[in-house]
Amino acid sequence: MNPITVLLVDDHLVVRSGLTALLATQPDLEVVAGAASGEEALAQVEKHSPAVVIMDLAMGAGMDGIEAIRQLRRRNNSQAIIVFTTYDSDADIVRAVDAGAMGYLLKDASPEEIFAAVRGAVQGRSIMSPPVASRLFQQLRNPEAVLTPREAELLSLLTEGLSNRDLGRRLSISEATVKTHLAHIYAKLGVETRAAAISTAIRREGMR
Repeated sequence: MNPITVLLVDDHLVVRSGLTALLATQPDLEVVAGAASGEEALAQVEKHSPAVVIMDLAMGAGMDGIEAIRQLRRRNNSQAIIVFTTYDSDADIVRAVDAGAMGYLLKDASPEEIFAAVRGAVQGRSIMSPPVASRLFQQLRNPEAVLTPREAELLSLLTEGLSNRDLGRRLSISEATVKTHLAHIYAKLGVETRAAAISTAIRREGMR
């Protein structure tokens, strides 16, 4: 069985070294490269095509983690991206998930949480540190307040009956990114279908 390949992105060498040593204790996990910036991360993804990218948010000068995640998603790369950071504000969490992150771990996460996040990510599961999951749960109790500006715009456009391709063209994003936004919108609104989301959008417009 081939190991799960991982790219570590953090501007602190000690963090990359520590994570490399930690993941090396698991026979099914393999760190294939490290990067100290968003720009370097994009290059390493192109070179190594890792299954999972573990990404810090703040990396000094240059491209930050959020923009690097967006760039990877715009390129339609299939990597599962896990944020690994000290930042746990609502805004940071929402921006990361909106950009395309599948998981969100704080740097005080236990080794078991990190292992579970990497393994779960390749299976399409989102793993989040308990404090982060708690924040998201609280936000989802008031879903209209948690929609990002892009999600709100997309929700409004749904009422025009546009296809995913047309939505992508209107917003200058890929069809894959449209699908990701829609999945987030459905989850935040507690609906499962496009029709239900459109109904919610119409209600929102009527309340303005």
